[in-house]
Formats: sequence, C-alpha cells, structure tokens
Amino acid sequence: MEYTIKNSHLTVRISRMGGELRSVKSAEGLEYLWQGDPKYWGDRAPNIFPYVGRLTKGQYTLNGKAYDMPGHGFVGKSTLDVKSQSEDSISLELKSSPATYKIYPFDFIYRIHYRLQDHTLHISYEVRNESASVMYFGIGGHPGFNVPLESGLAFEDYTLEFSHAHTPFRINFTPACFLDGTRTEYPLEENIRIPLAHNLFDQDAIVLAQMDRTVSLKSSKGSRGVTVAYPDMTYLGFWHRPESDAPYVCIEPWASLPSRQDIVEDLSKQPDLISLKSGSEYINNWSITLW
Repeated sequence: MEYTIKNSHLTVRISRMGGELRSVKSAEGLEYLWQGDPKYWGDRAPNIFPYVGRLTKGQYTLNGKAYDMPGHGFVGKSTLDVKSQSEDSISLELKSSPATYKIYPFDFIYRIHYRLQDHTLHISYEVRNESASVMYFGIGGHPGFNVPLESGLAFEDYTLEFSHAHTPFRINFTPACFLDGTRTEYPLEENIRIPLAHNLFDQDAIVLAQMDRTVSLKSSKGSRGVTVAYPDMTYLGFWHRPESDAPYVCIEPWASLPSRQDIVEDLSKQPDLISLKSGSEYINNWSITLW
C-alpha cells in the first residue's frame, strides 16, 4: 500500500514496504526519483537498518551467538505501520517481533518521518532501544535519482558538487564489496565536484568519509537538480549498477560501514556502529531538496 503527501511544490509517494519512497515529483510533474527498472536496479530508495552493507558470510555475532542478517538489514523488506499522516507529512513505524528476534535480538522501535517544507523533503530516522542491554546498529538511506533530469542532456553532463571545497577520503573495498581496512584521499575536481561518467562505478560504490555534509546533483547545461543534506551521517556513498549505462545515481548517506573482508563482525565491537543505551532514543535527520 502506498500513501501520498504533497504541498504546492512537491508530491511524494511512500510505501509501507520498508517505508520506501516510490515517487518524488515537482508541481510540473517531473519525476526525480529512479523508478526501479529491474534491468539496472529494481529498488528506488531503500531505508537501511539495522546494518549498512554486507556482512561476511551474511552473519554477525553477539554474546557468542551467530545471527544471519541480509545486506542493508531487514527494514527494507518489512511492512511498516502508519502512525500518523497529514497532507504534507507521514510517520511509519516498525517494532521488534518474533520474526526480527531471530536475526536481531533486541527490543526496538524504528520510525521514519517524512515532512515536506517548500521544495524540501525532510527525513528523520528515530530508533528507541527497549531492550535491557545496549543496542548496536547502523542506519542510512539509499535514494536513486534519475540522470538525466531533463531531455536533451546526457548522464555525463551532470556532476556531484559539494557545498564547500575540500578533499574527502575514500573508504576502500575489496572486489567482493567488503572493507579492506584502508582509506585514501579522493581528490575532487576543483576540490568540490565529481563529474559523472558510467565507468565511475565499474568497481561498485564510491564511499567517502570526512566529506562535506551537503552535495548536489546538477548540470551546468540544465536547470533541474537535487541537493541532499546529511548533517548527522558519517559516510556518503555514490552508486549505480557497475559496468552499465544505468540512467540514475544513488546518493547514500550512511551512519556506519559494512563488515571487513573475511571477518564475521562482533556487533558489540565493530567501532563505527551506533551504541544506544537501554531506554534511550536516537534521531538522525537528513533532507532532499529538489529544484
């Protein structure tokens, strides 16, 4: 089931399945969100919880016990309940259950809030730990955006441009898409932008650390673009299907990283995971602005 929120500038559709965005359109009807062509990638904007990326052997350990966990966690394949809705906002919720205990042994409440303000879609992740012990998790977003956004333009006409000049670090991955334990400087064009090209993703995602917290998908030849702001996220990924001419790019703000190659991670010891005390709440806000 899908729900619609709108204002005078934007119309947004959201699914109960994973709380995933299904459509983000301007008042003129321009679709900004990738529409899930399975030839390239069947999803559109998955939400990530309670683990970002892949786990070695699809497993982690906790208190000496091994658990299976799918890539990017399980919230994306879970049906969320709608807790509130107005014309321009909606909140969805997933609570722990016997099904989640089998793969994630914590009592929790996960909420995602969407709210429109002018040309901006505000997104807020909220997690409450209802367990008696510390809860460990990762969280993030994975929206895909159509490229090009305007007729007559090409994928290569676009850039990913940060709001400030800087030199981020790239998190290096093995060919199997696990961490290799290193990071290297990732120079930007004029210290501020990444020109898009399909072969940029031939080795899979580009994941950055120590990056600016605002990035825009834009073209000097056009007038339409997307700005994603992620003040509470530590990492940022860019991706489309490797070795393809996929007409989209994902901008992925992450709070943590995948597992290391050939290491089954102990969830309580992985250093970049969020540690949430019993009875505490975690909130992470980010946004998508369309123009």
